[in-house]
Amino acid sequence: MTITSQNSSHEPTRDTRDLTLLIITPDFPDAEQRYIGSIYVKDQIEFLKPFFKKIIVICPVLFSCKIMPNDRYCIDYQYDNVSVYYPRCFFVPRIIPLLKYKRKLDLDFRAHAIMKCIQKHKIHFDLIHAHFTLPSAHCADLLKAKYKIPYVITANEDSGWLQEEIDLMDPRIKNAWINADQIMTINTYEIPKLKKYNFSTISVPYGFILNYSPLDMHTCRDILKIPRNAKILFTFGNLQKRKGLEYLIEAMDIIRKTRDDVQCYIGGKAEYEKSYETFIRKRVTELNLEDRVHFLGFMNGLDIPAWINACDLFVLPSLEEGFGIAQIEALACGKPVIAAKNSGSMDILTDPDVGILCERADSADFARGILRGLARKWDSDKIVQFSGKYRGDNVAQIVLGVYRDVIARKRRD
Repeated sequence: MTITSQNSSHEPTRDTRDLTLLIITPDFPDAEQRYIGSIYVKDQIEFLKPFFKKIIVICPVLFSCKIMPNDRYCIDYQYDNVSVYYPRCFFVPRIIPLLKYKRKLDLDFRAHAIMKCIQKHKIHFDLIHAHFTLPSAHCADLLKAKYKIPYVITANEDSGWLQEEIDLMDPRIKNAWINADQIMTINTYEIPKLKKYNFSTISVPYGFILNYSPLDMHTCRDILKIPRNAKILFTFGNLQKRKGLEYLIEAMDIIRKTRDDVQCYIGGKAEYEKSYETFIRKRVTELNLEDRVHFLGFMNGLDIPAWINACDLFVLPSLEEGFGIAQIEALACGKPVIAAKNSGSMDILTDPDVGILCERADSADFARGILRGLARKWDSDKIVQFSGKYRGDNVAQIVLGVYRDVIARKRRD
Protein backbone atom coordinates (compact mmCIF):
# COMPACT_ATOMS: atom_id res chain seq x y z
CA MET A 1 0.00 0.00 0.00
CA THR A 2 1.22 3.49 -0.85
CA ILE A 3 0.43 6.43 1.38
CA THR A 4 0.27 9.74 -0.42
CA SER A 5 -0.45 13.24 0.78
CA GLN A 6 -4.04 14.10 -0.06
CA ASN A 7 -3.11 17.72 -0.67
CA SER A 8 0.18 17.30 -2.52
CA SER A 9 -1.05 19.13 -5.64
CA HIS A 10 -2.37 22.17 -3.79
CA GLU A 11 -0.62 25.45 -3.27
CA PRO A 12 0.79 25.97 0.26
CA THR A 13 -2.33 27.60 1.71
CA ARG A 14 -1.21 26.64 5.25
CA ASP A 15 -4.75 25.32 5.81
CA THR A 16 -5.35 21.84 7.23
CA ARG A 17 -9.05 21.27 6.66
CA ASP A 18 -8.58 18.92 3.69
CA LEU A 19 -5.87 16.87 5.45
CA THR A 20 -5.80 13.76 7.62
CA LEU A 21 -3.83 13.83 10.85
CA LEU A 22 -2.41 10.61 12.29
CA ILE A 23 -1.88 10.63 16.05
CA ILE A 24 0.26 7.87 17.59
CA THR A 25 0.07 7.55 21.36
CA PRO A 26 0.89 4.80 23.88
CA ASP A 27 -2.30 5.52 25.85
CA PHE A 28 -5.79 6.72 24.91
CA PRO A 29 -9.19 6.57 26.67
CA ASP A 30 -11.76 4.02 25.58
CA ALA A 31 -15.14 5.14 24.21
CA GLU A 32 -16.85 4.96 27.63
CA GLN A 33 -13.86 6.42 29.51
CA ARG A 34 -13.59 3.43 31.81
CA TYR A 35 -9.88 3.65 31.00
CA ILE A 36 -8.62 7.26 30.91
CA GLY A 37 -4.88 6.97 30.22
CA SER A 38 -3.47 10.07 28.46
CA ILE A 39 -6.88 11.71 28.46
CA TYR A 40 -5.13 15.01 27.69
CA VAL A 41 -4.45 13.67 24.18
CA LYS A 42 -8.17 13.14 23.62
CA ASP A 43 -8.94 16.53 25.15
CA GLN A 44 -6.56 18.19 22.68
CA ILE A 45 -8.21 16.38 19.78
CA GLU A 46 -11.51 18.04 20.72
CA PHE A 47 -9.98 21.39 19.82
CA LEU A 48 -8.07 20.11 16.76
CA LYS A 49 -10.77 18.05 15.01
CA PRO A 50 -12.63 21.03 13.43
CA PHE A 51 -9.42 21.87 11.56
CA PHE A 52 -8.93 18.49 9.84
CA LYS A 53 -10.84 16.40 7.36
CA LYS A 54 -10.11 13.38 9.52
CA ILE A 55 -8.06 12.40 12.57
CA ILE A 56 -6.77 8.85 13.05
CA VAL A 57 -5.57 7.70 16.47
CA ILE A 58 -3.49 4.53 16.82
CA CYS A 59 -2.77 3.35 20.33
CA PRO A 60 -1.04 -0.06 20.69
CA VAL A 61 -2.25 -2.06 23.69
CA LEU A 62 -0.43 -4.79 25.59
CA PHE A 63 -2.12 -8.15 25.05
CA SER A 64 -2.73 -9.34 28.63
CA CYS A 65 -5.69 -11.75 28.34
CA LYS A 66 -7.89 -8.86 29.58
CA ILE A 67 -5.95 -8.54 32.85
CA MET A 68 -4.94 -4.92 32.27
CA PRO A 69 -7.79 -2.36 32.15
CA ASN A 70 -6.84 -0.95 28.75
CA ASP A 71 -6.81 -4.46 27.25
CA ARG A 72 -10.16 -5.10 28.91
CA TYR A 73 -11.93 -1.92 27.80
CA CYS A 74 -10.21 -0.51 24.73
CA ILE A 75 -11.83 -1.54 21.45
CA ASP A 76 -11.78 0.38 18.17
CA TYR A 77 -14.35 3.17 17.92
CA GLN A 78 -15.28 6.28 15.98
CA TYR A 79 -16.75 9.64 16.91
CA ASP A 80 -17.29 12.70 14.75
CA ASN A 81 -14.36 12.75 12.28
CA VAL A 82 -12.07 10.75 14.62
CA SER A 83 -11.26 7.03 14.26
CA VAL A 84 -9.47 5.21 17.09
CA TYR A 85 -7.59 1.90 16.69
CA TYR A 86 -6.11 -0.29 19.44
CA PRO A 87 -3.87 -2.97 17.85
CA ARG A 88 -2.77 -5.64 20.36
CA CYS A 89 0.89 -6.58 20.68
CA PHE A 90 3.59 -7.57 23.15
CA PHE A 91 5.92 -5.24 25.04
CA VAL A 92 7.24 -4.88 28.57
CA PRO A 93 5.90 -1.68 30.18
CA ARG A 94 8.65 0.72 31.18
CA ILE A 95 7.61 0.93 34.83
CA ILE A 96 7.78 -2.85 35.36
CA PRO A 97 11.30 -3.43 36.80
CA LEU A 98 11.89 -6.90 35.33
CA LEU A 99 14.34 -5.92 32.58
CA LYS A 100 16.68 -3.09 31.78
CA TYR A 101 15.26 -0.39 29.50
CA LYS A 102 17.48 -1.39 26.58
CA ARG A 103 16.22 -4.98 26.70
CA LYS A 104 12.62 -3.74 26.88
CA LEU A 105 13.18 -1.82 23.62
CA ASP A 106 14.38 -4.99 21.93
CA LEU A 107 11.18 -6.76 23.02
CA ASP A 108 8.85 -3.88 22.08
CA PHE A 109 6.62 -4.76 19.12
CA ARG A 110 4.39 -1.68 19.25
CA ALA A 111 5.92 -0.02 16.18
CA HIS A 112 5.31 -3.21 14.19
CA ALA A 113 1.69 -3.31 15.42
CA ILE A 114 1.15 0.31 14.35
CA MET A 115 2.57 -0.31 10.87
CA LYS A 116 0.41 -3.42 10.50
CA CYS A 117 -2.69 -1.49 11.62
CA ILE A 118 -2.05 1.19 8.97
CA GLN A 119 -1.78 -1.43 6.26
CA LYS A 120 -4.78 -3.47 7.44
CA HIS A 121 -7.13 -0.49 7.48
CA LYS A 122 -5.58 1.22 4.41
CA ILE A 123 -5.03 4.39 6.39
CA HIS A 124 -3.93 7.45 4.43
CA PHE A 125 -2.60 10.52 6.21
CA ASP A 126 -0.71 13.76 5.59
CA LEU A 127 0.91 14.54 8.95
CA ILE A 128 1.91 12.54 12.03
CA HIS A 129 1.79 13.73 15.64
CA ALA A 130 3.66 11.35 17.94
CA HIS A 131 3.05 11.56 21.69
CA PHE A 132 6.08 10.32 23.64
CA THR A 133 9.34 9.18 22.06
CA LEU A 134 8.67 5.46 22.44
CA PRO A 135 7.04 3.85 20.68
CA SER A 136 5.32 6.75 18.95
CA ALA A 137 8.17 8.91 17.65
CA HIS A 138 10.22 5.87 16.71
CA CYS A 139 7.30 4.59 14.64
CA ALA A 140 6.76 8.04 13.11
CA ASP A 141 10.42 8.03 12.06
CA LEU A 142 9.91 4.69 10.30
CA LEU A 143 6.78 6.00 8.57
CA LYS A 144 8.56 9.14 7.42
CA ALA A 145 11.39 7.08 5.92
CA LYS A 146 8.90 4.85 4.09
CA TYR A 147 6.26 7.33 2.95
CA LYS A 148 7.94 10.78 3.19
CA ILE A 149 5.26 12.02 5.62
CA PRO A 150 6.45 14.69 8.11
CA TYR A 151 6.03 14.23 11.85
CA VAL A 152 6.04 16.27 15.02
CA ILE A 153 6.71 14.98 18.52
CA THR A 154 5.24 15.98 21.83
CA ALA A 155 7.86 14.78 24.30
CA ASN A 156 5.51 14.02 27.19
CA GLU A 157 8.21 12.35 29.27
CA ASP A 158 9.01 13.71 32.72
CA SER A 159 12.58 14.88 33.29
CA GLY A 160 13.75 11.60 34.83
CA TRP A 161 12.32 9.52 31.99
CA LEU A 162 13.76 11.84 29.34
CA GLN A 163 17.21 11.69 30.92
CA GLU A 164 16.94 7.89 31.01
CA GLU A 165 16.30 7.92 27.24
CA ILE A 166 19.23 10.28 26.63
CA ASP A 167 21.60 8.17 28.71
CA LEU A 168 20.55 5.03 26.85
CA MET A 169 22.07 6.40 23.58
CA ASP A 170 19.91 4.04 21.55
CA PRO A 171 19.77 4.90 17.81
CA ARG A 172 16.00 4.31 17.73
CA ILE A 173 15.56 7.13 20.23
CA LYS A 174 18.20 9.46 18.79
CA ASN A 175 16.97 9.08 15.21
CA ALA A 176 13.39 9.75 16.26
CA TRP A 177 14.48 13.10 17.70
CA ILE A 178 16.97 14.00 14.95
CA ASN A 179 14.58 13.28 12.07
CA ALA A 180 11.51 14.98 13.55
CA ASP A 181 10.21 18.03 11.70
CA GLN A 182 9.38 19.65 15.06
CA ILE A 183 9.72 18.67 18.70
CA MET A 184 7.42 20.14 21.34
CA THR A 185 8.35 19.70 24.99
CA ILE A 186 5.72 20.20 27.67
CA ASN A 187 7.95 22.39 29.84
CA THR A 188 10.79 24.79 29.13
CA TYR A 189 13.34 22.90 31.24
CA GLU A 190 13.67 20.09 28.70
CA ILE A 191 14.27 22.32 25.64
CA PRO A 192 18.10 22.47 25.96
CA LYS A 193 18.32 18.67 26.28
CA LEU A 194 16.45 18.01 23.04
CA LYS A 195 17.92 20.93 21.10
CA LYS A 196 21.19 19.00 21.12
CA TYR A 197 19.46 16.54 18.78
CA ASN A 198 17.07 18.83 16.92
CA PHE A 199 17.23 22.63 16.86
CA SER A 200 13.52 22.77 15.97
CA THR A 201 12.48 22.27 19.61
CA ILE A 202 9.99 24.50 21.39
CA SER A 203 7.81 24.30 24.49
CA VAL A 204 4.05 23.86 24.09
CA PRO A 205 2.08 23.06 27.28
CA TYR A 206 -0.99 20.94 27.70
CA GLY A 207 -4.35 22.68 27.76
CA PHE A 208 -7.40 22.18 29.96
CA ILE A 209 -10.93 21.63 28.68
CA LEU A 210 -13.69 24.05 29.57
CA ASN A 211 -15.26 21.63 32.10
CA TYR A 212 -12.80 23.14 34.55
CA SER A 213 -14.16 26.41 35.95
CA PRO A 214 -15.13 27.74 39.38
CA LEU A 215 -18.13 26.17 41.12
CA ASP A 216 -19.58 26.85 44.56
CA MET A 217 -17.42 25.08 47.12
CA HIS A 218 -20.17 24.22 49.58
CA THR A 219 -22.50 22.88 46.90
CA CYS A 220 -19.69 20.59 45.68
CA ARG A 221 -19.00 19.42 49.22
CA ASP A 222 -22.67 18.62 49.77
CA ILE A 223 -22.80 16.61 46.54
CA LEU A 224 -19.64 14.71 47.49
CA LYS A 225 -20.75 14.30 51.12
CA ILE A 226 -17.61 15.76 52.64
CA PRO A 227 -17.48 18.14 55.63
CA ARG A 228 -18.44 21.75 54.90
CA ASN A 229 -16.28 23.21 57.67
CA ALA A 230 -13.09 21.17 57.18
CA LYS A 231 -10.02 22.36 55.33
CA ILE A 232 -9.81 20.05 52.33
CA LEU A 233 -6.68 18.98 50.43
CA PHE A 234 -7.16 17.12 47.17
CA THR A 235 -4.93 15.38 44.64
CA PHE A 236 -5.47 12.71 42.00
CA GLY A 237 -3.60 10.64 39.43
CA ASN A 238 -2.10 7.20 38.94
CA LEU A 239 -0.71 5.92 42.22
CA GLN A 240 2.95 5.43 41.42
CA LYS A 241 6.24 6.12 43.17
CA ARG A 242 7.11 9.26 41.21
CA LYS A 243 3.96 10.91 42.62
CA GLY A 244 5.63 11.20 46.04
CA LEU A 245 2.41 10.59 47.96
CA GLU A 246 4.24 9.28 51.03
CA TYR A 247 5.53 12.82 51.58
CA LEU A 248 1.99 14.19 51.49
CA ILE A 249 0.90 11.53 53.99
CA GLU A 250 3.83 12.30 56.28
CA ALA A 251 3.05 16.02 55.90
CA MET A 252 -0.48 15.28 57.17
CA ASP A 253 1.07 13.70 60.26
CA ILE A 254 2.97 16.95 60.88
CA ILE A 255 -0.02 19.18 60.13
CA ARG A 256 -2.32 17.49 62.66
CA LYS A 257 0.01 18.64 65.44
CA THR A 258 -0.89 22.22 64.50
CA ARG A 259 -4.38 21.96 63.01
CA ASP A 260 -7.17 19.50 63.69
CA ASP A 261 -9.44 20.52 60.81
CA VAL A 262 -7.49 19.29 57.76
CA GLN A 263 -8.72 16.38 55.63
CA CYS A 264 -6.83 14.96 52.63
CA TYR A 265 -8.48 13.11 49.73
CA ILE A 266 -6.39 11.13 47.23
CA GLY A 267 -8.01 10.05 43.95
CA GLY A 268 -6.72 7.38 41.60
CA LYS A 269 -5.44 3.83 41.70
CA ALA A 270 -2.29 1.90 40.82
CA GLU A 271 -2.26 0.29 37.38
CA TYR A 272 1.20 -1.30 37.44
CA GLU A 273 2.75 -0.28 40.78
CA LYS A 274 0.38 -2.17 43.07
CA SER A 275 3.13 -2.46 45.68
CA TYR A 276 3.32 1.33 45.88
CA GLU A 277 -0.40 1.65 46.60
CA THR A 278 0.01 -1.00 49.29
CA PHE A 279 2.95 0.95 50.73
CA ILE A 280 1.17 4.30 50.99
CA ARG A 281 -1.99 2.75 52.42
CA LYS A 282 0.17 1.01 55.02
CA ARG A 283 1.89 4.34 55.76
CA VAL A 284 -1.50 5.89 56.53
CA THR A 285 -2.23 3.05 58.95
CA GLU A 286 1.20 3.25 60.60
CA LEU A 287 0.68 6.97 61.28
CA ASN A 288 -2.91 6.46 62.47
CA LEU A 289 -4.20 8.83 59.81
CA GLU A 290 -7.19 6.77 58.65
CA ASP A 291 -9.58 9.52 59.83
CA ARG A 292 -7.66 12.24 57.94
CA VAL A 293 -6.33 10.67 54.72
CA HIS A 294 -8.92 9.12 52.41
CA PHE A 295 -8.37 7.08 49.23
CA LEU A 296 -11.07 7.59 46.60
CA GLY A 297 -9.98 4.94 44.09
CA PHE A 298 -10.56 5.28 40.34
CA MET A 299 -12.01 8.66 39.41
CA ASN A 300 -14.28 9.27 36.44
CA GLY A 301 -13.24 12.40 34.58
CA LEU A 302 -16.69 13.89 35.11
CA ASP A 303 -16.23 13.83 38.91
CA ILE A 304 -12.88 15.58 39.04
CA PRO A 305 -14.09 19.22 38.58
CA ALA A 306 -16.40 18.82 41.58
CA TRP A 307 -13.59 17.46 43.75
CA ILE A 308 -11.25 20.28 42.74
CA ASN A 309 -13.90 22.89 43.48
CA ALA A 310 -14.63 21.27 46.84
CA CYS A 311 -11.04 21.63 48.06
CA ASP A 312 -9.22 24.53 49.70
CA LEU A 313 -5.84 23.57 48.21
CA PHE A 314 -4.81 21.30 45.38
CA VAL A 315 -1.64 19.44 46.39
CA LEU A 316 0.94 17.80 44.13
CA PRO A 317 3.95 16.25 45.90
CA SER A 318 5.30 14.64 42.70
CA LEU A 319 9.02 13.96 42.49
CA GLU A 320 8.83 14.02 38.67
CA GLU A 321 6.27 15.67 36.40
CA GLY A 322 6.79 16.55 32.76
CA PHE A 323 3.90 18.97 33.12
CA GLY A 324 1.23 17.91 35.61
CA ILE A 325 -2.02 18.84 33.86
CA ALA A 326 -3.98 18.49 37.10
CA GLN A 327 -2.32 21.70 38.29
CA ILE A 328 -3.72 23.84 35.49
CA GLU A 329 -7.13 22.21 35.93
CA ALA A 330 -7.02 23.28 39.58
CA LEU A 331 -5.93 26.81 38.63
CA ALA A 332 -8.80 27.00 36.11
CA CYS A 333 -11.15 26.35 39.04
CA GLY A 334 -9.52 29.18 41.00
CA LYS A 335 -7.72 26.86 43.41
CA PRO A 336 -4.14 27.52 44.60
CA VAL A 337 -1.63 24.70 44.12
CA ILE A 338 0.94 23.46 46.63
CA ALA A 339 3.53 21.46 44.70
CA ALA A 340 6.99 19.98 45.00
CA LYS A 341 9.75 21.44 42.82
CA ASN A 342 9.49 19.13 39.83
CA SER A 343 10.11 20.55 36.35
CA GLY A 344 6.42 20.72 35.44
CA SER A 345 5.38 22.53 38.60
CA MET A 346 8.28 24.97 38.44
CA ASP A 347 7.30 25.80 34.87
CA ILE A 348 3.66 26.46 35.80
CA LEU A 349 3.76 28.02 39.27
CA THR A 350 5.77 31.08 38.29
CA ASP A 351 3.55 33.53 40.22
CA PRO A 352 3.45 33.32 44.04
CA ASP A 353 -0.19 34.45 43.88
CA VAL A 354 -1.28 31.13 42.35
CA GLY A 355 0.63 28.59 44.41
CA ILE A 356 3.57 27.56 46.56
CA LEU A 357 6.58 25.46 45.58
CA CYS A 358 8.17 23.17 48.18
CA GLU A 359 11.34 21.11 48.25
CA ARG A 360 11.07 17.69 46.66
CA ALA A 361 10.88 14.60 48.88
CA ASP A 362 10.65 16.80 51.99
CA SER A 363 7.60 16.09 54.15
CA ALA A 364 8.36 18.90 56.59
CA ASP A 365 8.65 21.53 53.86
CA PHE A 366 5.51 20.23 52.17
CA ALA A 367 3.66 20.54 55.49
CA ARG A 368 4.95 24.13 55.83
CA GLY A 369 3.73 24.90 52.32
CA ILE A 370 0.27 23.52 53.07
CA LEU A 371 0.01 25.43 56.35
CA ARG A 372 1.05 28.65 54.59
CA GLY A 373 -1.51 27.98 51.90
CA LEU A 374 -4.28 27.40 54.43
CA ALA A 375 -3.38 30.55 56.36
CA ARG A 376 -3.39 32.78 53.28
CA LYS A 377 -6.34 34.50 51.60
CA TRP A 378 -6.09 33.73 47.88
CA ASP A 379 -7.58 35.72 45.02
CA SER A 380 -9.44 33.05 43.03
CA ASP A 381 -10.25 35.49 40.19
CA LYS A 382 -6.55 36.19 39.72
CA ILE A 383 -5.78 32.45 39.73
CA VAL A 384 -8.42 31.81 37.04
CA GLN A 385 -7.05 34.69 34.96
CA PHE A 386 -3.53 33.25 35.25
CA SER A 387 -4.77 29.89 33.97
CA GLY A 388 -6.11 31.42 30.75
CA LYS A 389 -2.92 30.80 28.79
CA TYR A 390 -3.49 27.07 29.34
CA ARG A 391 -7.02 26.99 27.92
CA GLY A 392 -7.31 24.10 25.50
CA ASP A 393 -8.47 26.29 22.62
CA ASN A 394 -5.52 28.65 23.07
CA VAL A 395 -3.00 25.79 23.20
CA ALA A 396 -4.61 24.14 20.16
CA GLN A 397 -3.96 27.26 18.10
CA ILE A 398 -0.25 27.00 18.96
CA VAL A 399 -0.22 23.34 17.93
CA LEU A 400 -2.05 24.17 14.69
CA GLY A 401 0.58 26.81 13.99
CA VAL A 402 3.26 24.14 14.35
CA TYR A 403 1.37 21.81 12.01
CA ARG A 404 0.96 24.51 9.37
CA ASP A 405 4.63 25.47 9.49
CA VAL A 406 5.68 21.83 9.10
CA ILE A 407 3.26 21.32 6.18
CA ALA A 408 4.46 24.51 4.51
CA ARG A 409 8.10 23.40 4.81
CA LYS A 410 7.20 20.01 3.37
CA ARG A 411 5.51 21.62 0.35
CA ARG A 412 8.46 23.93 -0.27
CA ASP A 413 10.75 20.90 -0.32
